[in-house]
Amino acid sequence: MNTKQKSYALPIAMMFALFFMISFVTGFPNPLGVIVRHQFGASNFLSSLGNAANFIAYAFMGIPAGILLEKVGYKKTALLAIIVGFTGVAIQFISGQIGSFFVYLMGAFISGFSMCMLNTVVNPMLNTLGGGGKKGNQLIQFGGSINSIGATIVPVLVGYLIGNVATATIKDANPALFIAMGIFALAFFVLFFVDIPEPHMINKKEKKQPNQHSALSFRHFILGIIAIFVYVGVEVGIPNTTNLFMTSSGDGGLNISAIIAGTVVGTYWFLMLIGRLTGASMGAKISSRAMLAFAASLAIIFLLIAIFSPVTTTVKMPVFRSDISFGLAEVPISVMFLILVGICTSVMWGSIFNLAVEGLGKYTAMASGIFMVMVCGGGILPMIQGFIADKFGYISSYWVIVVGVAYILFFALIGSKNVNKDIPVE
Repeated sequence: MNTKQKSYALPIAMMFALFFMISFVTGFPNPLGVIVRHQFGASNFLSSLGNAANFIAYAFMGIPAGILLEKVGYKKTALLAIIVGFTGVAIQFISGQIGSFFVYLMGAFISGFSMCMLNTVVNPMLNTLGGGGKKGNQLIQFGGSINSIGATIVPVLVGYLIGNVATATIKDANPALFIAMGIFALAFFVLFFVDIPEPHMINKKEKKQPNQHSALSFRHFILGIIAIFVYVGVEVGIPNTTNLFMTSSGDGGLNISAIIAGTVVGTYWFLMLIGRLTGASMGAKISSRAMLAFAASLAIIFLLIAIFSPVTTTVKMPVFRSDISFGLAEVPISVMFLILVGICTSVMWGSIFNLAVEGLGKYTAMASGIFMVMVCGGGILPMIQGFIADKFGYISSYWVIVVGVAYILFFALIGSKNVNKDIPVE
């Protein structure tokens, strides 16, 4: 089927909406972690469990999602993912009504299943709807930018809804949960009634020949999926821990209001949006290796400045506010440099993916499914960071991030070289 002969404007718009939802729903555990810590008296470690549940779901669903996509196609996989996502958000809403920490974790875990399925669907579907080539890539890049918009809005919105942290409950975040369920419902209704091309479904009559090798036969791919595991943990750990750092009134916390903290964390995701747009425009001129090495090096510099800067030294930094405007927030200089790391992490996913799958040929599809599994790092590393924050303080916990970014730099400079070129990939 030639996808260029038909107009897929409506399903493309829905894919953009789902790109938004992936980051919007994935972003819930960040500000909700602040609520959980106060509502249930949780430690930093326990308050990070919602985020961990969301991302660890990828470890269970990554490969099954890829198999499901091959068996039933884009449309049915997307519809099922939307149903699962609606259910996960609804359970989080119910947890607020009954005040149950366990139910909240269950909702976050189910939401993670949905986010993994949607991530498996939206990128190849947009590429197919765009007819592949430059148009398909352009749609994916634009979808990634919309993903950053969702990530920017959710901490600002929920931070605004929280108000006074000391008295906040999950119920206060209900409007954001209603928005998520509404978009899911709309996306399901539209996709149910539109035709979607299915060029990658497996024909049951076809017999697949077994391969002697796999994506895991390539050293640079193995090092690459470790880099993705670390990267997602770094990307999520910085804003999550910084939000807890700012809003905590004890144990070395800064006792900053949730509203201001939300705008600061939202600015981190806004910088990722700017970075992704910039990276997309420069991608044809700069190699993935050079881009990743520069971004990792700059991130380490920012992190070291943040760690060694005294929290008593404050600056007024521009922040993205809930009224979709910019203002100034007075924060320690260390917080400002932590937020600036967002401009560096913005280009890492694409660069790591490109370097890790370079030269894999027919094993690339399998590699994509394994990549989804390794996204679980976004739950595990922040949990480790939260544990260290409980034991040694917030600032000390950022050494976890430094070590993670140092590994990404190693992958860019050394680990990404393909030393298995003798393996046939056609």
